[in-house]
Amino acid sequence: MAFRQVVSGCFAVCAVAATLVGMSTQAAAEPFPGAQQYASLDAPAFGTVKPAFDPSLPVVDATLNEAVIEIPSGDVTLETTIFKPNGTGPFPMVVFNHGKLPGNAHDQPRARPLALAREFVRHGYVVVVPNRRGFAGSGGEYVGNGCNVEANGFTQASDVAATVAYMDKQAFVDSKHVVVAGASHGGLVTMAYGARDARSDTGVRGLINFSGGLRQDECPNWQKNLTSAFGEYGEHVKLPSLWMYGSNDSVWQGSLPDDMFASYTAHGARADMVDFGAYKNDAHRLVGDRDGVPIWWPRVKTFLAEIGMPTDSQYQVSYPQAPLPSGYANLDAVAAVPFLDERGREGYENFLHQYSSRAFAVSDSGAWSWAEGGDDPMAVALDGCQKQSTDPCRLYAVNNAVVWDERSAAQTQTASR
Repeated sequence: MAFRQVVSGCFAVCAVAATLVGMSTQAAAEPFPGAQQYASLDAPAFGTVKPAFDPSLPVVDATLNEAVIEIPSGDVTLETTIFKPNGTGPFPMVVFNHGKLPGNAHDQPRARPLALAREFVRHGYVVVVPNRRGFAGSGGEYVGNGCNVEANGFTQASDVAATVAYMDKQAFVDSKHVVVAGASHGGLVTMAYGARDARSDTGVRGLINFSGGLRQDECPNWQKNLTSAFGEYGEHVKLPSLWMYGSNDSVWQGSLPDDMFASYTAHGARADMVDFGAYKNDAHRLVGDRDGVPIWWPRVKTFLAEIGMPTDSQYQVSYPQAPLPSGYANLDAVAAVPFLDERGREGYENFLHQYSSRAFAVSDSGAWSWAEGGDDPMAVALDGCQKQSTDPCRLYAVNNAVVWDERSAAQTQTASR
């Protein structure tokens, strides 16, 4: 149940991969509704949505002021990534909880949900992403609690509570305007946090669950265990929540999302379920993809307004920009791609069958790599190519256009000799 999925292909090695101005807090005009099921949402064409741009707004550094800190949680410290606007704040805060990849949790990369962070920073939020106990560079070991899903969620939620408590004390955080969110395993952890620990965090106003749960194929009746865990969380939660699931999720299939939601709301928990329909080849990818932002942000924005959180755009943020088309060749002209051997041309043909948010990189020594989805497939493709090459790698194609410039390539070759 990975939070972030980047589809990539390559030869030999693959890369998977100002102070706050005019902040307004919108309170809900009416009390938050009870359980609701929303109609499916239509996805825009991938790679075609351009971010809103308002030149009157201050500009946030392109890095989103990313910083990595250590947050104490019991007997360990949590490797935590922070993204924030420029200035001293105080800023409203979203704490985002990551998913879990198969295998040793310490081998999992530090969570960096860039697409989500960029959108929240654009709206004036500080985004805090703790790696829970045993994950990435955090101390301790992952505690799975066997087949007890309910206990798993509560165990993991202790680190979320420690993160909220620590960040509430920071001068740049508005501790009265906090929302906790998570995807996949992090979505389950978010709901567990809301059922127990959030009751002492009075500034937390709501919970957002993106495709949350914990799949345990090795456990008998794991679907029932999961549904029951959500029922337990829903019986004790006091906060409203927003649930977002897609119809082609590779992890949660059939009626399972509806069953989890029904169990959670059976005791009167206030929650909305949004079915955003099919997303690419797997709805579980939504939050990790920049293409997913136009799908989830409008409904999240509505939820934030309902719980009294800010929703106005506050900053300009930089997005990865594709080079202009060069006219070097048609996109589907496989033979025109320079330096590739037969296997490389097979790789390029595979690239052509990917969704249009994609990039293909190549070096003059024949190394190559492609990437699709995620926040910046251009960077992933270049990184994957460069790991195999001592020569500089360059982008050949991005999205639906060839961007290769033969003159620039010749200059690069000359400079590298």
